[in-house]
Amino acid sequence: MTLGEKLTRLRTLEGFARGLGRELTQAEVARKVREEQEGQISQSYLSQLESGSRAHMTGSTRLLLARFFKVHPGYLVDDLEEMPQLGTRPRRELDDRLDLWLIEGAEEFVEDPRLREALLRIAKHEHSRDCLVLFGSIVENRHLIDRLIETLAPPPAAARKKRRA
Repeated sequence: MTLGEKLTRLRTLEGFARGLGRELTQAEVARKVREEQEGQISQSYLSQLESGSRAHMTGSTRLLLARFFKVHPGYLVDDLEEMPQLGTRPRRELDDRLDLWLIEGAEEFVEDPRLREALLRIAKHEHSRDCLVLFGSIVENRHLIDRLIETLAPPPAAARKKRRA
């Protein structure tokens, strides 16, 4: 799939994800990038990218569009012809599913208010997926986890007095 085909597909998916029932126009993407990402991209530049008359984009434009469409910046390049095509799912759909899963999980732990609240906080975070991925990386470091747990949940008063002595 070419970069232009990917951008056209992303505009379509984004329009439907926003409840429009249609693709976003290039002009709408340019306006929304300005409003939502505080960046600049023109409709004509998008048109050139989609038509293939401009084969590559700048790194800053790639990052801006990746943030807007919620895809990895590496996705916004032409695919190698000999590589198999992988289906893509817009990041928003995955994030929405993850957030719903976290909220449903929180409801299962009503008897543990701290865990329930932690799950809800992650679900409400704008980057909930990234929070969980980061947490997954942190838990691999046993020493760091032990220190964080000790810091977040200090030992009972008797143990603190014993340490001071």
